[in-house]
Amino acid sequence: MPVEFLGIGATNNGTETDLRSGPAFDRDYTLALAKAHEDTGWDRVLTAYGSGSPDPAQAAALIACNTERLQLLLAHRPNVSYPTFAAKTVATLDQISGGRLTLHVITGGNDHEQQREGDTLPKDQRYARTREAIQIYKKAWTSREPFDFHGEHYDFSDFVLDVEPAQQPRPQISFGGSSAAAYRVGAEEADIYALWGEPLAGTAEQIATITKLAADAGRPAPKFQVAFRPILGRTEDEAWEKAYATVAGIQDRTQNGTSQLTRRHKLNDPENAGSQRLLEVAAQGERFDRALWTVTAKATGGAGNSTTLVGTPETVAAALLDYYDLGVEILSARGYNLLEDAKEFGREVIPLVRAEVARRDAARVPVPV
Repeated sequence: MPVEFLGIGATNNGTETDLRSGPAFDRDYTLALAKAHEDTGWDRVLTAYGSGSPDPAQAAALIACNTERLQLLLAHRPNVSYPTFAAKTVATLDQISGGRLTLHVITGGNDHEQQREGDTLPKDQRYARTREAIQIYKKAWTSREPFDFHGEHYDFSDFVLDVEPAQQPRPQISFGGSSAAAYRVGAEEADIYALWGEPLAGTAEQIATITKLAADAGRPAPKFQVAFRPILGRTEDEAWEKAYATVAGIQDRTQNGTSQLTRRHKLNDPENAGSQRLLEVAAQGERFDRALWTVTAKATGGAGNSTTLVGTPETVAAALLDYYDLGVEILSARGYNLLEDAKEFGREVIPLVRAEVARRDAARVPVPV
């Protein structure tokens, strides 16, 4: 089974532990970070979405024009543009990148963040809208004849794209969420299902749920992706020293009210199911399995990708392989010093995981008689 690595295509160097040193869109930093990922063996980077953040589609276009191999995962919220327009944007970007684009569809789990851009739909209705949007994207990318769509949230007639995506039959669609509504939409519509880093047992439970829902819908299960914040050290003691220093940095920023988390995400009682699950895990203990640490998730209110894998490169690689053994094909990782951590992870961890996956694949190939 292949394995892929997803990093972050950030547009500045700000993180939960450090204020950014330049503008929100720092062109030079964006390119340096993307090239660091490409040069150290990563497969793709995510250009993320926030209500007031730089446009991830334009950031993806910049990265595409300045890299050769690196694939792009473009985050998009269906509420911010009509699906026919979004389909056109993605098809054009796919042409610009030479077929390197995947669309990550975000339904939105925080009412206040959604309302910043005029979205007042309740959460369950947002998932129904997301389903319709994904169906429209697929139809727009694959249809060569005009088509109509008459749904609850979108209604149009006689639309056809003049620009075809470079990938045939279409770009892949990534999706995430931890609620029952999310599981159903993702299982029935997505090509990739993105999960946050939970203990192995919880991850296996989610994979089983989504796989069954996909089977019930008469389709294969999507690929699974799991996200972590690795903290590496030359020794275990060094890694844990860095881990506790990282949490101290997060707590310092949130206590001073300067963290963007205080504007975009509740530090207590988050609305979205994924963050609730992470906080529930954190309440059960700090360490799980081989290297999973939940204290960073607790410090951020379970915001997004916030659980860590702590240890030497060998320990973290082994922990990632535990998730691979569950059927996870895409491993997402992002450090707290984005540029240097991307380089270190690419040099020290990715080769170890790839080598072990190759060894296992070779062992499974039958020897000709």
